[in-house]
Amino acid sequence: MRTERFGNSLFFLTLLFFLWGGITSLNDILIPHLKGLFLLNYRQAMMIQFCFFTAYLLVSFPASRLIAKVGYQRSMVYGLLLMTVGCLLFIPSAWFISFPLFLSAFFILASGITILQVAANPYVTLLGDPNTASSRLNLTQAFNSLGTFLAPMMGAALILSNQQETGSNSIIAPYLGLAAFIF
Repeated sequence: MRTERFGNSLFFLTLLFFLWGGITSLNDILIPHLKGLFLLNYRQAMMIQFCFFTAYLLVSFPASRLIAKVGYQRSMVYGLLLMTVGCLLFIPSAWFISFPLFLSAFFILASGITILQVAANPYVTLLGDPNTASSRLNLTQAFNSLGTFLAPMMGAALILSNQQETGSNSIIAPYLGLAAFIF
């Protein structure tokens, strides 16, 4: 029973690593898309990355306090819920064609990812034999890299080549799908 629970936990953690690697790399697809949509200069377009990665700086310490208070698993659930909210915020951002709302969605999405990363990395090492902890962490992080590699191709296919939807509307379906999957 314990081995089965360990295997299930490691499987879902590996899926999370893949997911947040993929979501992070989708920014690279959205930057030129939103740059054209909002007629942004390069500095303005880089606000996407700034808002996204500022969440790592601002949320990592509170995330560690959250973990100390509620534990790894509940913290990961909170991170997933925050990611879901961030993905869902892409919908009104696209409807209202609001760049500040897009930036808020990026920050909230990245805040959820940050909580996941702060909780999942040490949690992977606690699953199973301590002598193989680094191997488990390397395995899960390999799937993070795989998500980072595959997501731009999938994102380009879903967002940039969607001929039926134009402008910001092409973002709605992929992020609604991500929100549903994460939830």
